[in-house]
Amino acid sequence: MDWWAAGLPMEGAMAQEITALDVVRRDVPTAHVGERVGNVHARAQATGWKICIVVNEKSQVLGRLRRDIWNADPNTRVEEVMEEGPTTFRPNNDLDTLVEKMQKRKVGSVLITDPDGVLIGVLNRQDAEQRLAEMKSEMVPAGEKQ
Repeated sequence: MDWWAAGLPMEGAMAQEITALDVVRRDVPTAHVGERVGNVHARAQATGWKICIVVNEKSQVLGRLRRDIWNADPNTRVEEVMEEGPTTFRPNNDLDTLVEKMQKRKVGSVLITDPDGVLIGVLNRQDAEQRLAEMKSEMVPAGEKQ
């Protein structure tokens, strides 16, 4: 289970289950605590993201910068405005179960990390819902599709 929770490749029956790892986006921008908000914001905007994940030198998640932070003074240091200790999930979480939790809590995205807290990426609820809908559509017998 540790292997799977770390997001490493699986074989056998467990490899067939759809998990957070199957939909996670790995291209989320990252920042370090000593950086200035203005520099981080420019980098996030250049990649099309509205958030940025704060990590240490080992890529372990320390916090998150949400879109409302971008209004701060550009010279403000990241550690002064970051949301500390955001909730994270493991890559082997069942996608359907995780989406249900996200819907109940009205959460648009969650962080996916390995057991050591190393950032793997961000799971967007909309992407996950779309993937689940596609899977369910593929499971309908050909004669029943409309």
